[in-house]
Amino acid sequence: MPITAQIDLPDLATRFIGQLAHCQRLGLTVHHIETNKVELKLPYSTDLVGYPDTGVVHGGVITTLIDTACGCAVVCAIFEQFQSLEISPTLDLRVDYMRPAEPHKPIYGLAECYKLTSNIAFVRALAYQDDVEQPIAHAVATFMRISAEMVGDEFRQALLGQVDTQASAKDGQQS
Repeated sequence: MPITAQIDLPDLATRFIGQLAHCQRLGLTVHHIETNKVELKLPYSTDLVGYPDTGVVHGGVITTLIDTACGCAVVCAIFEQFQSLEISPTLDLRVDYMRPAEPHKPIYGLAECYKLTSNIAFVRALAYQDDVEQPIAHAVATFMRISAEMVGDEFRQALLGQVDTQASAKDGQQS
């Protein structure tokens, strides 16, 4: 289902992560975007520390950052190539941890959707802090492409930046 509205990829990526409650809780933001690539920023928080003695962010948080960056790259790549919004759940994610993240610094998740087939999206990613050449973790992932017809209207409208005024009015009446 092609979308005729003009959509800015940074806005699409921001709206995508804004729809995911865990991304809001983690404070993830879109740091940079270009063709088939998305870079997200995870601010340091003591709430995310897995090892209180060291202040090191828990590995599960880094995995979440990587998985979200990958998923966001897929959504943007599909939109850019086909002018379509699709649901693309993670099929497989392999993360190799190279070193612990340094405490009190943001962590970046950089993902590239390097191949789209009719059913699968292939992505590579890394998490880093100061230098992409010194990654915290490296990952490869595959995502299943599910047709645009399976995307719910509410989710589609949120990604497109459209507000359903009838639903908003109903929500206001229920308050």
